[in-house]
Amino acid sequence: MKLVKKITLTILSTAFLLSLTACTPEIGSEAWCGDMKAKPKADWTAQQASDFAKSCIFK
Repeated sequence: MKLVKKITLTILSTAFLLSLTACTPEIGSEAWCGDMKAKPKADWTAQQASDFAKSCIFK
């Protein structure tokens, strides 16, 4: 019985985590640009800064 609960919990946890990643806007989209503008620039990676410049500033 404990094994069934463990398997069920694992499946539900995995499904929950996968559902979170599906909600991320596509890089370069208006939603992504808005999210990046709201995010502190100190938290940006170099790749995010480059993508932001290409997609949101120099359209």
